[in-house]
Amino acid sequence: MALCLCRCHAMARMYYPFSRLFRNFSSSSCLKSNRGEVIMNVFDRKAKRMHRDRSAVMPDYKVYEYIKEEIGYRVADRVGDIKREFEVLVDLGCGRGYVSKHLLKDTVKTIYQCELSEKMLSQSEVSIEVPTYRIVADEEYFPFRDNSLDIVVSSLSLHWVNDLPGCFKQVFNALKPDGVFLGCMFGGDTLFELRVALQLAEQEREGGISPHISPFTSVQDLGNLLNRAGFTMLTMDVDEMKITYPSIYELMYDLKGMAENNCTWSRKPALRRDTIMAADAIYRDMYGQKEGLPATFQAIYFIGWKPHPSQPKPAQRGSGQMSLKDIANLADITETLTPEDAKKISDMLSNMEEDPKKT
Repeated sequence: MALCLCRCHAMARMYYPFSRLFRNFSSSSCLKSNRGEVIMNVFDRKAKRMHRDRSAVMPDYKVYEYIKEEIGYRVADRVGDIKREFEVLVDLGCGRGYVSKHLLKDTVKTIYQCELSEKMLSQSEVSIEVPTYRIVADEEYFPFRDNSLDIVVSSLSLHWVNDLPGCFKQVFNALKPDGVFLGCMFGGDTLFELRVALQLAEQEREGGISPHISPFTSVQDLGNLLNRAGFTMLTMDVDEMKITYPSIYELMYDLKGMAENNCTWSRKPALRRDTIMAADAIYRDMYGQKEGLPATFQAIYFIGWKPHPSQPKPAQRGSGQMSLKDIANLADITETLTPEDAKKISDMLSNMEEDPKKT
Protein backbone atom coordinates (compact mmCIF):
# COMPACT_ATOMS: atom_id res chain seq x y z
CA MET A 1 0.00 0.00 0.00
CA ALA A 2 1.39 3.38 -1.03
CA LEU A 3 0.31 6.53 0.74
CA CYS A 4 0.75 10.18 -0.16
CA LEU A 5 1.67 11.78 3.14
CA CYS A 6 1.17 15.32 1.87
CA ARG A 7 -2.57 14.61 1.51
CA CYS A 8 -3.21 11.87 4.04
CA HIS A 9 -1.15 12.44 7.16
CA ALA A 10 -4.03 11.29 9.41
CA MET A 11 -4.15 7.98 7.53
CA ALA A 12 -0.42 7.59 8.03
CA ARG A 13 -0.93 7.54 11.78
CA MET A 14 -3.62 4.89 11.32
CA TYR A 15 -1.80 2.48 9.01
CA TYR A 16 1.89 2.99 9.72
CA PRO A 17 3.93 2.17 12.80
CA PHE A 18 6.37 4.82 14.02
CA SER A 19 3.80 7.52 13.18
CA ARG A 20 5.77 9.82 15.47
CA LEU A 21 8.33 9.93 12.66
CA PHE A 22 6.18 12.04 10.36
CA ARG A 23 5.80 15.79 10.29
CA ASN A 24 2.42 17.45 10.77
CA PHE A 25 1.58 18.25 7.17
CA SER A 26 -1.50 20.24 8.11
CA SER A 27 0.78 23.03 9.22
CA SER A 28 3.44 25.08 7.50
CA SER A 29 6.13 22.79 8.89
CA CYS A 30 6.03 20.77 5.65
CA LEU A 31 7.43 23.76 3.79
CA LYS A 32 11.12 24.48 3.61
CA SER A 33 12.26 27.31 5.81
CA ASN A 34 13.34 30.53 4.20
CA ARG A 35 17.10 30.57 4.61
CA GLY A 36 17.49 33.86 2.83
CA GLU A 37 18.97 32.15 -0.22
CA VAL A 38 18.17 32.18 -3.91
CA ILE A 39 17.07 28.64 -4.86
CA MET A 40 17.65 27.79 -8.51
CA ASN A 41 14.56 26.28 -10.10
CA VAL A 42 16.17 24.20 -12.85
CA PHE A 43 14.01 21.08 -13.04
CA ASP A 44 10.31 20.61 -13.70
CA ARG A 45 9.41 18.19 -10.91
CA LYS A 46 5.94 17.51 -12.33
CA ALA A 47 7.52 16.49 -15.63
CA LYS A 48 9.93 14.19 -13.80
CA ARG A 49 7.04 12.51 -11.97
CA MET A 50 5.31 12.08 -15.33
CA HIS A 51 8.47 10.51 -16.79
CA ARG A 52 8.53 7.98 -13.96
CA ASP A 53 4.83 7.29 -14.36
CA ARG A 54 5.35 6.58 -18.06
CA SER A 55 8.28 4.31 -17.31
CA ALA A 56 6.11 2.39 -14.84
CA VAL A 57 3.48 1.52 -17.47
CA MET A 58 6.01 0.30 -20.04
CA PRO A 59 5.50 -3.47 -20.46
CA ASP A 60 9.26 -4.10 -20.71
CA TYR A 61 10.44 -1.65 -18.03
CA LYS A 62 12.77 -4.26 -16.49
CA VAL A 63 14.92 -4.13 -19.63
CA TYR A 64 16.08 -0.61 -18.71
CA GLU A 65 16.94 -1.28 -15.06
CA TYR A 66 20.55 -2.42 -15.55
CA ILE A 67 22.34 0.73 -14.31
CA LYS A 68 20.01 1.45 -11.39
CA GLU A 69 20.05 -2.19 -10.33
CA GLU A 70 23.84 -2.28 -10.25
CA ILE A 71 24.23 1.04 -8.43
CA GLY A 72 21.49 0.10 -5.96
CA TYR A 73 23.28 -3.14 -5.11
CA ARG A 74 26.53 -1.25 -4.52
CA VAL A 75 24.81 1.27 -2.23
CA ALA A 76 23.22 -1.57 -0.24
CA ASP A 77 26.63 -3.21 0.02
CA ARG A 78 28.01 -0.02 1.57
CA VAL A 79 25.20 -0.04 4.13
CA GLY A 80 26.23 -3.58 5.07
CA ASP A 81 29.82 -2.41 5.55
CA ILE A 82 28.72 -0.31 8.55
CA LYS A 83 28.84 -2.69 11.50
CA ARG A 84 25.72 -1.44 13.21
CA GLU A 85 22.03 -2.33 13.50
CA PHE A 86 19.74 0.50 12.36
CA GLU A 87 16.22 0.72 13.72
CA VAL A 88 14.72 2.92 10.98
CA LEU A 89 16.06 3.36 7.44
CA VAL A 90 14.59 5.66 4.80
CA ASP A 91 15.22 4.90 1.13
CA LEU A 92 14.83 8.37 -0.41
CA GLY A 93 13.87 8.31 -4.08
CA CYS A 94 13.70 4.52 -3.93
CA GLY A 95 12.45 3.96 -7.49
CA ARG A 96 11.63 0.27 -7.72
CA GLY A 97 13.45 -0.62 -4.51
CA TYR A 98 16.95 -0.92 -5.97
CA VAL A 99 18.56 -0.56 -2.52
CA SER A 100 15.89 -1.77 -0.10
CA LYS A 101 15.48 -5.25 -1.55
CA HIS A 102 19.12 -6.11 -0.75
CA LEU A 103 18.96 -5.15 2.94
CA LEU A 104 18.75 -7.82 5.66
CA LYS A 105 17.37 -7.92 9.19
CA ASP A 106 20.79 -8.03 10.84
CA THR A 107 21.39 -4.50 9.46
CA VAL A 108 17.97 -2.79 9.42
CA LYS A 109 14.78 -3.32 11.44
CA THR A 110 12.30 -1.13 9.51
CA ILE A 111 12.43 0.42 6.02
CA TYR A 112 10.44 3.33 4.61
CA GLN A 113 10.53 3.66 0.82
CA CYS A 114 9.91 7.23 -0.41
CA GLU A 115 9.23 7.85 -4.09
CA LEU A 116 7.82 10.78 -6.12
CA SER A 117 5.87 8.54 -8.53
CA GLU A 118 3.08 6.47 -7.02
CA LYS A 119 2.97 4.18 -10.07
CA MET A 120 6.68 3.41 -9.85
CA LEU A 121 6.44 2.98 -6.08
CA SER A 122 3.75 0.34 -6.55
CA GLN A 123 6.33 -1.71 -8.48
CA SER A 124 9.06 -1.40 -5.84
CA GLU A 125 10.64 -4.60 -4.58
CA VAL A 126 11.10 -5.02 -0.84
CA SER A 127 13.43 -6.92 1.44
CA ILE A 128 12.41 -10.51 2.15
CA GLU A 129 13.43 -10.06 5.80
CA VAL A 130 12.72 -6.44 6.78
CA PRO A 131 9.23 -4.87 7.23
CA THR A 132 8.89 -2.22 4.52
CA TYR A 133 6.39 0.65 4.14
CA ARG A 134 5.83 2.69 0.99
CA ILE A 135 5.32 6.45 1.05
CA VAL A 136 4.62 8.79 -1.87
CA ALA A 137 6.85 11.75 -1.04
CA ASP A 138 8.93 14.38 -2.83
CA GLU A 139 12.66 14.51 -2.09
CA GLU A 140 12.36 18.29 -1.79
CA TYR A 141 9.81 17.98 1.05
CA PHE A 142 11.28 15.39 3.39
CA PRO A 143 8.31 14.11 5.45
CA PHE A 144 10.07 12.96 8.65
CA ARG A 145 10.39 14.67 12.01
CA ASP A 146 13.67 15.94 13.40
CA ASN A 147 15.91 13.42 15.20
CA SER A 148 13.73 10.45 14.20
CA LEU A 149 15.84 8.38 11.77
CA ASP A 150 18.96 6.26 12.09
CA ILE A 151 20.01 6.16 8.45
CA VAL A 152 18.92 7.67 5.13
CA VAL A 153 20.04 6.16 1.81
CA SER A 154 19.49 7.46 -1.70
CA SER A 155 20.45 5.98 -5.04
CA LEU A 156 20.39 7.98 -8.29
CA SER A 157 17.50 10.33 -7.52
CA LEU A 158 19.01 13.46 -5.98
CA HIS A 159 20.40 14.80 -9.26
CA TRP A 160 16.82 15.88 -10.15
CA VAL A 161 16.37 17.96 -6.97
CA ASN A 162 16.29 21.75 -7.37
CA ASP A 163 17.12 22.75 -3.79
CA LEU A 164 19.88 20.28 -3.02
CA PRO A 165 21.22 22.26 -0.01
CA GLY A 166 17.70 22.36 1.42
CA CYS A 167 17.20 18.63 0.83
CA PHE A 168 20.49 17.80 2.59
CA LYS A 169 19.57 20.05 5.51
CA GLN A 170 16.18 18.35 5.91
CA VAL A 171 17.86 14.94 5.90
CA PHE A 172 20.40 16.18 8.45
CA ASN A 173 17.64 17.45 10.75
CA ALA A 174 15.66 14.21 10.48
CA LEU A 175 18.64 12.04 11.46
CA LYS A 176 19.37 11.23 15.08
CA PRO A 177 22.78 12.29 16.44
CA ASP A 178 25.37 9.87 15.06
CA GLY A 179 22.96 9.03 12.22
CA VAL A 180 24.32 8.46 8.73
CA PHE A 181 23.41 9.69 5.24
CA LEU A 182 24.66 7.37 2.48
CA GLY A 183 23.95 7.46 -1.23
CA CYS A 184 24.99 7.88 -4.83
CA MET A 185 24.49 10.58 -7.44
CA PHE A 186 25.41 10.91 -11.09
CA GLY A 187 28.55 13.03 -11.48
CA GLY A 188 29.53 15.76 -13.90
CA ASP A 189 31.07 13.47 -16.55
CA THR A 190 27.87 11.47 -16.98
CA LEU A 191 26.83 11.27 -20.66
CA PHE A 192 29.42 13.83 -21.71
CA GLU A 193 29.67 12.13 -25.13
CA LEU A 194 25.93 12.57 -25.78
CA ARG A 195 26.04 16.15 -24.49
CA VAL A 196 28.85 17.13 -26.88
CA ALA A 197 27.30 15.35 -29.88
CA LEU A 198 23.89 17.01 -29.39
CA GLN A 199 25.39 20.46 -28.87
CA LEU A 200 27.53 20.28 -32.02
CA ALA A 201 24.68 18.87 -34.10
CA GLU A 202 22.20 21.48 -32.91
CA GLN A 203 24.67 24.28 -33.51
CA GLU A 204 25.24 23.01 -37.04
CA ARG A 205 21.59 22.33 -37.97
CA GLU A 206 19.67 24.95 -35.99
CA GLY A 207 22.21 27.70 -35.35
CA GLY A 208 22.05 27.46 -31.54
CA ILE A 209 21.98 25.07 -28.63
CA SER A 210 19.63 24.23 -25.77
CA PRO A 211 20.17 21.95 -22.76
CA HIS A 212 19.37 18.29 -23.43
CA ILE A 213 21.44 16.66 -20.64
CA SER A 214 20.82 17.45 -17.00
CA PRO A 215 23.52 19.49 -15.22
CA PHE A 216 25.28 17.19 -12.76
CA THR A 217 27.23 18.08 -9.64
CA SER A 218 30.96 17.56 -9.14
CA VAL A 219 32.67 15.70 -6.31
CA GLN A 220 33.98 18.93 -4.80
CA ASP A 221 30.59 20.67 -4.93
CA LEU A 222 28.81 17.67 -3.43
CA GLY A 223 31.31 17.52 -0.56
CA ASN A 224 30.87 21.25 0.08
CA LEU A 225 27.08 20.93 0.15
CA LEU A 226 27.19 18.03 2.62
CA ASN A 227 29.63 19.91 4.86
CA ARG A 228 27.49 23.00 4.68
CA ALA A 229 24.42 20.99 5.75
CA GLY A 230 26.33 19.92 8.88
CA PHE A 231 27.58 16.42 8.00
CA THR A 232 30.99 15.37 9.27
CA MET A 233 33.47 12.55 8.59
CA LEU A 234 32.64 12.68 4.89
CA THR A 235 33.81 9.88 2.65
CA MET A 236 33.42 10.07 -1.12
CA ASP A 237 34.54 7.94 -4.03
CA VAL A 238 33.89 7.98 -7.76
CA ASP A 239 33.21 5.11 -10.12
CA GLU A 240 32.54 5.05 -13.84
CA MET A 241 30.47 2.66 -15.92
CA LYS A 242 30.75 2.61 -19.71
CA ILE A 243 27.84 1.10 -21.62
CA THR A 244 28.08 0.50 -25.36
CA TYR A 245 25.03 1.10 -27.57
CA PRO A 246 24.50 0.32 -31.28
CA SER A 247 23.49 3.93 -32.01
CA ILE A 248 22.35 7.15 -30.37
CA TYR A 249 18.74 6.05 -30.77
CA GLU A 250 19.11 3.06 -28.43
CA LEU A 251 20.88 5.23 -25.87
CA MET A 252 18.14 7.86 -25.86
CA TYR A 253 15.38 5.25 -25.76
CA ASP A 254 17.04 3.52 -22.80
CA LEU A 255 17.30 6.84 -20.96
CA LYS A 256 13.57 7.30 -21.51
CA GLY A 257 12.93 3.78 -20.20
CA MET A 258 14.98 4.60 -17.07
CA ALA A 259 12.92 7.81 -16.61
CA GLU A 260 16.20 9.74 -16.95
CA ASN A 261 15.14 11.92 -19.87
CA ASN A 262 15.50 15.69 -19.70
CA CYS A 263 13.16 17.70 -17.46
CA THR A 264 14.82 21.13 -17.30
CA TRP A 265 12.43 24.06 -17.64
CA SER A 266 14.35 25.34 -20.69
CA ARG A 267 14.09 22.04 -22.60
CA LYS A 268 12.75 21.89 -26.14
CA PRO A 269 9.50 20.00 -26.68
CA ALA A 270 11.15 17.78 -29.30
CA LEU A 271 14.40 17.21 -31.19
CA ARG A 272 14.36 17.54 -34.97
CA ARG A 273 15.00 14.33 -36.87
CA ASP A 274 17.87 15.78 -38.90
CA THR A 275 19.50 17.03 -35.66
CA ILE A 276 19.40 13.55 -34.15
CA MET A 277 20.86 12.03 -37.33
CA ALA A 278 23.66 14.61 -37.30
CA ALA A 279 24.31 13.94 -33.58
CA ASP A 280 24.58 10.22 -34.27
CA ALA A 281 27.17 10.87 -37.00
CA ILE A 282 29.17 13.23 -34.75
CA TYR A 283 28.98 10.75 -31.86
CA ARG A 284 30.40 7.99 -34.07
CA ASP A 285 33.14 10.20 -35.45
CA MET A 286 34.31 11.51 -32.07
CA TYR A 287 33.76 8.58 -29.71
CA GLY A 288 32.70 5.60 -31.80
CA GLN A 289 34.37 2.22 -31.30
CA LYS A 290 34.23 -1.05 -33.15
CA GLU A 291 31.57 -2.38 -30.74
CA GLY A 292 29.38 0.74 -30.97
CA LEU A 293 28.92 4.04 -29.15
CA PRO A 294 30.21 4.19 -25.55
CA ALA A 295 28.25 6.18 -22.97
CA THR A 296 29.82 7.15 -19.63
CA PHE A 297 27.87 7.06 -16.38
CA GLN A 298 29.88 8.59 -13.53
CA ALA A 299 28.65 7.60 -10.06
CA ILE A 300 29.65 9.58 -6.95
CA TYR A 301 29.19 7.60 -3.71
CA PHE A 302 29.08 9.56 -0.48
CA ILE A 303 28.63 8.98 3.24
CA GLY A 304 28.25 11.62 5.95
CA TRP A 305 27.52 11.47 9.68
CA LYS A 306 25.49 13.72 11.94
CA PRO A 307 27.79 14.92 14.75
CA HIS A 308 27.81 13.15 18.11
CA PRO A 309 30.20 13.43 21.10
CA SER A 310 31.24 9.78 20.68
CA GLN A 311 32.66 10.38 17.22
CA PRO A 312 36.44 10.66 16.79
CA LYS A 313 37.72 14.22 16.62
CA PRO A 314 40.57 15.48 14.45
CA ALA A 315 43.82 16.21 16.23
CA GLN A 316 44.57 19.82 17.07
CA ARG A 317 46.60 21.76 14.56
CA GLY A 318 50.30 21.53 15.39
CA SER A 319 49.97 18.41 17.55
CA GLY A 320 51.69 16.14 15.01
CA GLN A 321 55.04 14.69 15.96
CA MET A 322 56.12 13.51 12.52
CA SER A 323 56.33 15.21 9.15
CA LEU A 324 54.81 13.70 6.00
CA LYS A 325 58.09 14.26 4.20
CA ASP A 326 59.63 11.61 6.50
CA ILE A 327 57.34 8.83 5.26
CA ALA A 328 60.04 7.61 2.88
CA ASN A 329 62.22 6.95 5.95
CA LEU A 330 59.44 5.35 7.99
CA ALA A 331 61.31 2.07 8.49
CA ASP A 332 64.31 3.89 10.01
CA ILE A 333 62.06 6.04 12.21
CA THR A 334 60.17 2.97 13.50
CA GLU A 335 63.41 1.39 14.71
CA THR A 336 64.13 4.46 16.88
CA LEU A 337 60.73 4.50 18.61
CA THR A 338 60.49 3.78 22.30
CA PRO A 339 58.30 0.81 23.34
CA GLU A 340 55.68 3.24 24.67
CA ASP A 341 55.44 5.13 21.36
CA ALA A 342 55.32 1.87 19.38
CA LYS A 343 52.42 0.66 21.56
CA LYS A 344 50.53 3.93 21.02
CA ILE A 345 50.83 3.58 17.24
CA SER A 346 49.74 -0.06 17.41
CA ASP A 347 46.69 0.82 19.54
CA MET A 348 45.77 3.64 17.19
CA LEU A 349 45.84 1.35 14.14
CA SER A 350 43.77 -1.26 15.99
CA ASN A 351 41.14 1.35 16.89
CA MET A 352 40.92 2.47 13.27
CA GLU A 353 40.22 -1.11 12.16
CA GLU A 354 37.57 -1.67 14.82
CA ASP A 355 35.76 1.66 14.44
CA PRO A 356 32.77 1.09 12.11
CA LYS A 357 32.75 4.73 11.04
CA LYS A 358 36.12 4.26 9.36
CA THR A 359 34.65 1.78 6.83
